[in-house]
Amino acid sequence: MEPYKNLSGNSGVLEYETGEDFIKIKFRDGDVYLYNYSVTGRDNVEQMKELAIEGRGLSTFISRYVRDDYAVKLK
Repeated sequence: MEPYKNLSGNSGVLEYETGEDFIKIKFRDGDVYLYNYSVTGRDNVEQMKELAIEGRGLSTFISRYVRDDYAVKLK
């Protein structure tokens, strides 16, 4: 996983990993969630990838638009 830049300084996201049709996100509390096309939706996953790379807005996007639409909680 890659460290999330956290340019705002107050994100709940620590790390992320992207694949062709998914993104895994590790949050500050240690939980890791997998978001994929089939559950979360292609547009949402692609937006989350962009925000992860930019290092800003990912946690806010998840709380506003994605919420519990994750494929699986890994930890």
